[in-house]
Amino acid sequence: MDSHNQNASLQRLQTVEKRIVRVLELAGGVMEEFSNPSGPRKELVNSHCSEFMQLMKDIQVTLREEIKSACEYRPFEKCDYIARISNEICCKKVEYVLEKLDGMIDEYHQAT
Repeated sequence: MDSHNQNASLQRLQTVEKRIVRVLELAGGVMEEFSNPSGPRKELVNSHCSEFMQLMKDIQVTLREEIKSACEYRPFEKCDYIARISNEICCKKVEYVLEKLDGMIDEYHQAT
């Protein structure tokens, strides 16, 4: 992977990080609405939930692309075993997170 591709990948992952922060802010906003003594405002909750789900889909797509790119790239083929295995473990961890995101999205669609 050349320097340009590494920078682009890093930028995409930084965008994912910002989206995750926004997702947490939205979830917090919905929780605040539910704890509102006068009751939650339906339009605000719907808006937050819609934005939440769109961001989750965007995060999922970006992570899938990064995993695919990382799997195609073999930086440790001529290096030691430990580094290569460590890289593969990291990829498996990200795949696990994606599976959980898929499950959350499926549960949301089944609930609506």
